Amino acid sequence: MKPFHQIQTRDLTPHSLRDAIDSRSYALVRGVLPQDDLTQLLGEITQIMADADWLLPGHDPVERIANVGAACGDPDPVFKRTYQEIFNLEAFHALPHHPALRQMMTMLVGEQLLIHPKPIGRLIFPNCERLTVHAHQDYRFMGGDPECFTVWIPLHDCPVEVGPLQILEGSHHFGYQNHVDANLHVPEIPRGTMVGYDWVGGRINAGDVLVFHGLTVHAASPNLSNQLRISLDCRFQDYRRAFNPANLAFGGESGKSWEKTYAHWRSDDLKYYWKRIPLLLKPSKSELEQLSQIADSPYMQAKYARILSQLD
Repeated sequence: MKPFHQIQTRDLTPHSLRDAIDSRSYALVRGVLPQDDLTQLLGEITQIMADADWLLPGHDPVERIANVGAACGDPDPVFKRTYQEIFNLEAFHALPHHPALRQMMTMLVGEQLLIHPKPIGRLIFPNCERLTVHAHQDYRFMGGDPECFTVWIPLHDCPVEVGPLQILEGSHHFGYQNHVDANLHVPEIPRGTMVGYDWVGGRINAGDVLVFHGLTVHAASPNLSNQLRISLDCRFQDYRRAFNPANLAFGGESGKSWEKTYAHWRSDDLKYYWKRIPLLLKPSKSELEQLSQIADSPYMQAKYARILSQLD
């Protein structure tokens, strides 16, 4: 596997960032985020993990030494309970708004920057193949406009054995690729069918960020260590492009809400910030109302209705 092409933060310009994305489908930018800011969030997350018995006792939680007997992942109910505690952290939602990230993504997207409201935490137990995420494109899950960008942020140093992401270079030039859904919790592109150039990978450290296009094919390396891998997926786009309202609402049946998420926050600054932005919703409110009546199944009808109810 080829090593990542890398850009040092001191050398970052709008041209170098856009050129890397256009030519390679990704940009690995070294040293974007201050480690102190990451360590604070990592400490909050690992304390929740320790309280859930995901970590071996006798170690500092930030070492992330896994209790392999507690291994779990989405959609396991025990995972969902702990993940929700982590998702509710104010610092979890503040990280995508970090000034250094905002500055970098404005270089790529422009001044009309939308930071997606629901970052995703990846909490990956070691040596658990069923939890390894295989090749896919984020557009398959995000919808909206494919000209959307993911920033993958490890909260700790992530050598190859801990399972950083791999990228299929050039793959976003080939458009949307077929994903298989049958009997899979996370749809994936079948092995041997993905189209692109060479797979690239390597170590990604705390403070580094991996930026890639919504149509970039990527996958996680297996976590072969004794530690959990903890990272965030944060997404950015031009707010003048189509945005799927499912990415700001809770469409499932779990009872999640922004009110519950915000319950213990100290600041109001980031609460409902997207309501101050003129979003181009796709599907629109009128289309969601129609889908809530004519979608293929009662489950999907109810899902569209829940999304619609959270947009006002």
